[in-house]
Amino acid sequence: MRLTATLLLGLITACSNETDTVCTPPAQPPLFGRPSEKTGLTTAQCQPSCSDCDDRFEEAAWTSDRVAQLREWTLEEPLTELSADPYLSPPGPAVEGSVCAVQVVDSAQKRYRLETYESAATAEAEAAIVTHGDACGLCSTLQDLAVYAEQLDLTDPVRSCGIANLSDHEGLVSCIEALGFSLPCAQIWAYNTEHTRDACLEVCLELLGQPYHEENGELNACLRCDEEQSGAVFKSVAGRTRRNTGIASSLCRPCAEVYRLEHAY
Repeated sequence: MRLTATLLLGLITACSNETDTVCTPPAQPPLFGRPSEKTGLTTAQCQPSCSDCDDRFEEAAWTSDRVAQLREWTLEEPLTELSADPYLSPPGPAVEGSVCAVQVVDSAQKRYRLETYESAATAEAEAAIVTHGDACGLCSTLQDLAVYAEQLDLTDPVRSCGIANLSDHEGLVSCIEALGFSLPCAQIWAYNTEHTRDACLEVCLELLGQPYHEENGELNACLRCDEEQSGAVFKSVAGRTRRNTGIASSLCRPCAEVYRLEHAY
């Protein structure tokens, strides 16, 4: 079959347009976060969005009204408080692919339950709203989500609570709870703080007042120590983290670690 000039031009144009839409990710993509003066990175290095070719995500702004709406919800069955230090008997890892979801019990009264599902698809099939990746834990409430969403930097205030309550566990819990956390969530944060203090004291003292990140984007040695020594237990017990909730903070993370969510409750 002979191609007419018009048809040939159309094919060339189509191929050209298709080539133009090919996504080429940058060699060093920005990290996900909202850098502050304590972060140590620029807005070119850290942004509240992920531009993956197959899954683009930009965090919606957490306005004061949006955060206030989270605090209007009431958890129907309060979570059990921690009765012992989980670092003394670490729990097993979460089931891969599991999610924590909100089941609305009464939309008018804004009452809800939390339930762990084996996958996001399973949760959505039961009309549940995924609130974070991984199983539900002590920080999975919408009250705790409001704290994560509202406070760009939790590293500094929690660290200050730890310094002010060096040998007072209950005082540490109360200090962290005063940041707005539910009591069970404040408890796991307190145990995490104490465990990190014991495991990382020397390196963290050396880096007091230093930026959270190195120039190359890596966390500083203190925060890396916290991740390595305390992170696994905290994630398992707390359930919700800012990374698996899709919330940008002053600690910047690789987009591959970020669970992307809209948070419409």
